[in-house]
Amino acid sequence: MQQSLGLISLVVRDYDEAIAFYVGTLGFTLIDDSFMPEQNKRWVIVAPPGDGGGAKLLLARAVGDEQSVRIGNQTGGRVFLFLYTDDFWRDFNAYTSKGVEFFREPSEQPYGTVAVFKDLCGNLWDLVQLRQPQ
Repeated sequence: MQQSLGLISLVVRDYDEAIAFYVGTLGFTLIDDSFMPEQNKRWVIVAPPGDGGGAKLLLARAVGDEQSVRIGNQTGGRVFLFLYTDDFWRDFNAYTSKGVEFFREPSEQPYGTVAVFKDLCGNLWDLVQLRQPQ
């Protein structure tokens, strides 16, 4: 048996605002942006640059109060997503220069270099460069 995680649904306020942040600020690639008239919604998928087949984000506009209250806090304040990078300082400096707010400053951990940032809605992400095996 072979399985993989394909999409992670991320509840957002607005499609275009989310695309501007993930593509314009974080440098993700817009994979799909299709209107689905029968459901009056868009199918918006983004992926980190150089994504080698890993999970992608489905940017899902909140519908109704129950979904809206979860925008920016899908995990009760815990880190939600982990963005792995091959060059921590390149991405940390690029994101900082574009106004990305880091919630926890960079630190060296047994597994690598990490800092926690907030996305446009307030979800917490780890930016991580894994330590190379010795």
